[in-house]
Amino acid sequence: MKTQHYFNTRLLVEIALFSVLCVILDLFSFKAWGQGGSISLQMLPIFVIAFRHGLKAGSITGLIFGLLQLLLGAYILNPIQAFLDYPLAFMLVGSAGIFSKSIQTAISKGKNGRLIFFIFVGTLLGSLLRLIVHIISAMIYFSAGATGHQSVLAYATIYNVSYMVPSFILTTLIIMAMFSAFKRLLVTNQ
Repeated sequence: MKTQHYFNTRLLVEIALFSVLCVILDLFSFKAWGQGGSISLQMLPIFVIAFRHGLKAGSITGLIFGLLQLLLGAYILNPIQAFLDYPLAFMLVGSAGIFSKSIQTAISKGKNGRLIFFIFVGTLLGSLLRLIVHIISAMIYFSAGATGHQSVLAYATIYNVSYMVPSFILTTLIIMAMFSAFKRLLVTNQ
């Protein structure tokens, strides 16, 4: 019974530390857009937790980071936009955790190609779901930025893709390099 409690406490500590690490990485982001969005590695700790511990832990880490962003001064127009762009968007990044078991299996069997594949697919899924939420939010709340010849959907997509694609690429490359070199980072039963 004591061992189970230890692992629950350990996981909670990991989630808390990695949520704060998201905030720290966000401080070193490239913010070039007036209405939010930045090129950064803020998603990286969420992916690490998701790949180590699964969907639930990854989603909780993203949710906590989103709430921390709200507390630390997010760009807020109203409560619904705030919920979409912060807690929900980052909680969905944790959906990469659905590939946790596949990643654990690839590591245990020494299948580096499969490991890289599942890391790529997981980071793509988490980033894509976050992007979709940001596009929906932008279509609803930031449509004033669209010009007369540009649809709101095109504006929202171009704006959000402009920082999400570089963030996805940068995060994916770093996570693949990290986990290829240090597979133990992903193993939870050490």
